[in-house]
Amino acid sequence: MLVKDVMTTTVVTLSPDNGVRHAARLMSDQHVSGIPVVDDGGRLLGIISEGDLIRRTELSSGAFVLKADMGLGPDERANAFVKRCGWRVGDVMTPDPVVIDEDAPLSQVAALMQDRGIKRIPVLRDGKLIGIVSRADLLQVIYSAKPDDTATGDEAIRRSILIRLGENTGLEGLDVTVTVTEGIVHFWGKVDTSACRRAARVLAEGVNGVRGVVEHFPESPPQ
Repeated sequence: MLVKDVMTTTVVTLSPDNGVRHAARLMSDQHVSGIPVVDDGGRLLGIISEGDLIRRTELSSGAFVLKADMGLGPDERANAFVKRCGWRVGDVMTPDPVVIDEDAPLSQVAALMQDRGIKRIPVLRDGKLIGIVSRADLLQVIYSAKPDDTATGDEAIRRSILIRLGENTGLEGLDVTVTVTEGIVHFWGKVDTSACRRAARVLAEGVNGVRGVVEHFPESPPQ
């Protein structure tokens, strides 16, 4: 599945000349924690988020600000001052945000969000904003997903599990035997860690037709 399959295409945006109060009200009214900032041609300039506003002068005492800025160089203190006191969105926003292409896989989105600690990523086409993909969009993919419906019958279930055992599960190369009886999956072999045992259970439970999982680790299957 690709970014364009799940992204939100109706995106609330701001101009860099909008006021910070307007941005804060818009976030509250739209129930979002960040808004893209674009120029008159629709090109992305930055994002203003809750994180850009939490150190505003309205929320911080002078003593807190002084302590937070201790150890910063002149340019860093100047930038922090602008963040605290600027009233134009363009002065307070985070410029050059992380962006993604509409044809990127969702795995790339998830990795970027995790690595950068961000909640949403603007989607660009030829440099222009066409949508936004958020953690909420990824969660919707998860709860809307259906279990695998290709496997039917005990032997088909067993084959499906054997294939998945080698797909970056942590179980690759381990001595694991799988038997299936009336939809009940039995795992046998030398799997010593609880993490790998849990991975085997989760793998099996994701296959359509599986009614239960029984672990016989570290036993060998009966002859």
